Amino acid sequence: MKTNYDLIIIGAGPAGIAAALAAARSGIDTLIVERYGCVGGGMTSMYIRPFLGSVTNINIGREIEQNVNLYCDRMSHVEAAKYALTKLLHDSTVNVMLQASLSSVKVENRKIISIEVTTQSGNIELTAKQFIDASGDGVLSTMAGCKVEIGRTEDGLMQPTSIMFTIEGIEPWQELVCQHEEHYQDLGDGREYLDLCHKACASGELPSTVNIVRLYKTGHTGERMVNATQLNKVDPLKPENLFESEYLLREQIHSVVSFLKNNIPGMANIRVNGSSSTLGIRESRRVIGDYVLTAEDLIAGRKFDDAIVHDACFPLDIHNPDGPGQAVDEEGCPKVAHPYDIPYRCLTPIGFDNLLVAGRCISGTHEAHSSYRVMRICMAMGDAAGHAATLAVNSSNNTRDIDIKELQKLINIGNNN
Repeated sequence: MKTNYDLIIIGAGPAGIAAALAAARSGIDTLIVERYGCVGGGMTSMYIRPFLGSVTNINIGREIEQNVNLYCDRMSHVEAAKYALTKLLHDSTVNVMLQASLSSVKVENRKIISIEVTTQSGNIELTAKQFIDASGDGVLSTMAGCKVEIGRTEDGLMQPTSIMFTIEGIEPWQELVCQHEEHYQDLGDGREYLDLCHKACASGELPSTVNIVRLYKTGHTGERMVNATQLNKVDPLKPENLFESEYLLREQIHSVVSFLKNNIPGMANIRVNGSSSTLGIRESRRVIGDYVLTAEDLIAGRKFDDAIVHDACFPLDIHNPDGPGQAVDEEGCPKVAHPYDIPYRCLTPIGFDNLLVAGRCISGTHEAHSSYRVMRICMAMGDAAGHAATLAVNSSNNTRDIDIKELQKLINIGNNN
């Protein structure tokens, strides 16, 4: 089999797929290494349905979203994503290696020389001119020796781990949805839905970490996506924590479904019809780059000359690392981020000349990460990283020497940021 490429990307989630499409369509030989048995990351394995966040230079991300939605009339969103994303990669001649886990990295003189991956055929050494870490967990960067940070500054706690799932069997007349901590809903019988959730959490009917059961329409009558389960103080990077977390979160699914059955009109006959195939990890490592994006940057709507994501917008969405619910300090909606830029320097890890990061593991603080971690913003990062890697392959092979203005033209960012 072929073992040498222009570009190797670790991770076939939204950022990795966008990066691969950008690079392969630009004519460079591209490989994605993915540890799971399907592509899509959060869209598929983690069962995340909504495309959250917004940017002005969405480009490939918009194409990805449109292709997924194209098949949603015949499939669930997750199944549509599995097919649409596989087709996009196949049609763009991206090489994809599934069920392959990164096992080691060789570094010389500020560059990654080769990686080794573990497959069902044994370990395979792969070489490339450029590498992109789109693993979400910063796996490639960590093995290469990059500086990383984990969790919030005061105690290292990360946002909680969850399992997303969907329910069916809701009576067609029941229109209840709940999208955030201030989405008050009158149940029509003198009760208010959020108040009911809080009381159930306090009484033990719901788990102690679950004081809100978010419900989202899916496009199918009688079905809702449920975002409720929450496990705090878990380090998802430690293998000894994974099975226990899986068990406890699936126990929580039973509690949440029972709460809805017993309390919400029109939901007496609901059942779970699907759930994520792996833990939903909101936060793990952040790879420290030449610039660290901060909450202050986001709240101020800061612009950068080397912007590679323009006018990103999503709240500082910090699910409580040390208690129930989404809000950290008080009940209510998270802090607002004004449309902000992400500079190229957040994608360039300190001390490396042929490695870029894209997705939720880019260089930023715990607080800033809570905004840029969502799919539309991650896809825009991946798009930029794929084009940047292409420029590096075609010129100096040094990611810091590429022409930023040329990169911005390729990803449709104007000069008046």
